[in-house]
Formats: sequence, structure tokens, C-alpha cells
Amino acid sequence: MICLLLSLPLTVFQMEAQPITAGQHTRVETTYGPIEGYQDGHIFTFKGIQYAKAERFMPPQAPDKFQDVKQCKVYGPQAPQNESLKWNGRNSQSDYGFGNQFVVEPMDEKECLVLNVWTPSISDGRQRPVFVWIHGGGYSGGSGHDLPCYEGRSLAEAGNIVVVNLNHRLNILGYADLTGLGGKYAQSVNLGMQDIVKALEWVRDNISRFGGNPNEVTIGGQSGGGGKVSTLLAMPSAKGLFKRAIVQSGSTLRQALPEQTRAFGLALAQELGQPATAAADFSKYTYDELNYAVSRLAQRGIRGGFSPVVDGTILPQHPFEPASPVSKDVPMLIGTDFNEFTFDISRDMTWEEAEGIVRQRQGEHADQYIAAFKKAYPHAEPKEMTYVDTGFRAGAVRQASAKAAQGGAPAYLYLFTWKPESNALGASHGMELPFMLHNVSLQREMTGASATAYKFEKLISSIWLAFIKTGNPNTKGLPKWEPYTAETGVTMILDNKCEPRQHHDRELMQMSRSIW
Repeated sequence: MICLLLSLPLTVFQMEAQPITAGQHTRVETTYGPIEGYQDGHIFTFKGIQYAKAERFMPPQAPDKFQDVKQCKVYGPQAPQNESLKWNGRNSQSDYGFGNQFVVEPMDEKECLVLNVWTPSISDGRQRPVFVWIHGGGYSGGSGHDLPCYEGRSLAEAGNIVVVNLNHRLNILGYADLTGLGGKYAQSVNLGMQDIVKALEWVRDNISRFGGNPNEVTIGGQSGGGGKVSTLLAMPSAKGLFKRAIVQSGSTLRQALPEQTRAFGLALAQELGQPATAAADFSKYTYDELNYAVSRLAQRGIRGGFSPVVDGTILPQHPFEPASPVSKDVPMLIGTDFNEFTFDISRDMTWEEAEGIVRQRQGEHADQYIAAFKKAYPHAEPKEMTYVDTGFRAGAVRQASAKAAQGGAPAYLYLFTWKPESNALGASHGMELPFMLHNVSLQREMTGASATAYKFEKLISSIWLAFIKTGNPNTKGLPKWEPYTAETGVTMILDNKCEPRQHHDRELMQMSRSIW
């Protein structure tokens, strides 16, 4: 035990040893009333700040004003979601570090529209860049604090920036399309996205009181969070609320269409014994009762989808087919992980074994696939040919291409290939999160917390911080990184040795897309 403690980086203990204080010096007068957080060493922290209110299936509204000081020292409730989306007691490679495994987060439909703020100062008069982080979990699960590395304290301190993350409505409560019913439900679509816009409006109106600059806001998200960022880039109501955008393993070019999604709303009303008209009323049902109705509909082949919808108003067009003019002037950082959802890459293989697996998967395309992979990754191990992601990567390339075709602000494309030494996760879905959020120490079981990991954390977080501050990810210790164009196809490989490569996997991506 002593040896283990001595092996931990000193910074871990320095962070734990810093005092936490609260009181008058941690109070901020927001546009809605006074709140009190706490000071954790050099960082002021405010948790569970209400940014909006909403009735079920209704668009969000500004929160009520208040006069008494509200205590904002603990995370607020997450949006209601199915327990099946949470950790279920398995012990496998894919469970490393994903989810707060020993904490049951409270869920509350009316109290889930909350955000959290970390800032170096609330009284020095400075205006710092702001990073708003949008959680993953598709459009059905997750929260602003369901991964340990989402904690914003370390990045705020490392980069002298203000960090914000948030909760919003999910699944049926946030993404059911009820507009086909009309009446009071005529605007009941894209509610989760409308929530996020309300959070960004709160940031615009309040973040200067927390030492942040409302004109220097970067939004970012991974997985489902990347899909939400992609969608915000096409929403007129979000225009001007942020200056830069980061999409990690969540590039989204298209969203659902109303001709499919509105049918679900009508079917839901009928399943619950309600009229499929403006007279329908869903207010009396519990969240579980709504879910049971969804399950019954699914058994009959009627599925909700529960994702953003191109409704013509809130989301006028698909986000990146072509790229929306809403985002023309917004620089983007776009990327994916080498393995994504492979997770267990522990099995070593010969080339013969790896090629045999590829032949089983690709059939008549196998030889072409093998040649394309070896051209893209000439120094890869045989097993990597069976584990490489092509789906997320192809989406990111297409998004960067669409962005470049606008002729506006640049897009920078990356591929995260770093793999932990201590487990078999590989460069899996979300592996970059502890590094870019400067929180390797909070997900030690995922990253391995080796000396190499801590060194890599400094580089990766500095890349993200450079982009958050300037819209350009170039930073000390990194080869020159050019924006992506159709001609050059530059992708920065992020690993212990970073290098820019041009169209290195074009044949592999083109082939994979044709197979889909």
C-alpha cells in the first residue's frame, strides 16, 4: 500500500490537500437571483444551477427569479432515463471507468435542467474563454457528471478558463415528436436541443459574473454529445451563442425526418387511450408508464427514434448535408478514436489469422479491404486490422469535408490512436476524454495512470485548450497542423508521437462506406 501511494503523482495529493471554503466570498448574483458555491483551492465551483424550467413535453422557459441565496454546492438531478443504460454489475474490459459505478444519481423530470460552473475567479474582473461540455449517452442517457472525468475543476485550473457542463431532457421526454397532435404540442419537438440552447443563453447572460467571456464560448461533446454539437451548428436559435465547436466521435450529418417521427406521437396517444388530436394530455402519466407504452409500440414495430428532427423551424435542415450556413463562421475540431467500440484488443494474431477474420467479415471485398488497411497503416500489428473503426471515422471525414466545402471557418481533423498500457481497451470510444479534460487521475483504471499517460495528458489538454482559446489547435510539442481540405485531407494522428497525414486512409473509408 505504501509503495502504491508513493507511486501516485504528487498533483493528485496536492489537489486533495487544498482547502474547500464557502460563504460570502463564493456568492454570485445571477440574473435570476443570488447563488453560493464553494472555493476548492484556486477554483470556484457552482453545481446544480437551474438554467431553465419546463412542463412535460413543453419548450423550456426561463427559470423563476428568487431573492434568498440558493446553495449550489452539489450536482443537481439527472434527466429521467432507463436504468438499463447504467452500469449493471458486469466486470469486463468495456466497463473500465465508464459511469459512476458506486453512485446512484437521482433523477427528476422537473429539476434536471441544471448546469455546473468551474472558474478561477469571480471577482478579478477578467473575461476568460468559456468551454461548455455536452455529455454523451446518445440522446437517451447520461448527465453532466456521470463520468468521473467530466469534473471541470482541473481543466479550468490548467487552462485558466471557465468550464461549464449541463443536464438536459433525454429520450421520450427530450426527443419525442408530438407536433402531429397540434394544439399545445405544436412545438413539442427537439425539446432536449431547446434545453441546451436555453443553457447557452444562460451562459451568455451570466457567465461574465463568473469570470467568463460570453463572446468566447466553445461548445464540445463526445459521442451523443458530438451529435448534439453537430445539431446545434444547424439551429438558428443557437447562432451567436458560441464561437467554436468540437465534435468527438459523434459527427452527425443527418437527423430524423418528421414524416417518420410524427407518426410515433400519434401512436403514443392512441396507445395511452388519448385522442390523437390536440385534446391529448400526457401530463398524468409517470415516466415508467410512458416507457411501458413505448415498449408496447416497439413490439408492434412502431419506434420513436428519440433523436433530433428536421422539423423545418428549430432544425431547418440536416446539419451537414450540406453544412448549414448557421455554422459557416464557426471553426471546428473534429475527430474519432482508432478502435471506438471494439474495446477488447488483447488477443494477438498473425497476419494469417487476422486476414482470415477479415475474409469472414468482408467476403468478396476482403482482398481490397486488406490492401487498403495495409496502405493506411503500414506499421500496424495484424490484430489491428480486425479492430480498426471505419464507421465513426468515415462520418468525421465527411463532416470535415462538408465544413471545408463551405469556404468559411476551418475544420481540423484528428484520429486518436493512443492505447493504455495496463488494459485491453485500446483507443476505444471515449479514451480521449480523461486526457482532453485534464483528468487522467480521476479515471486511473481507464488510462492506466502511467507516467506516459500523465505526459500525454499535458499535450492533449493543451491542444483542446489552444482551440478553445483561439480556434486553432496548434500548440507547443505538436507538428504543424493544417486545416482539413478536400485536396490535402490532413488528419493529425494523436499518439505518443503525433504526426499529420494526408488522405492516409481514403481507400479504406471509401470502401467501408460502400459496404455499409
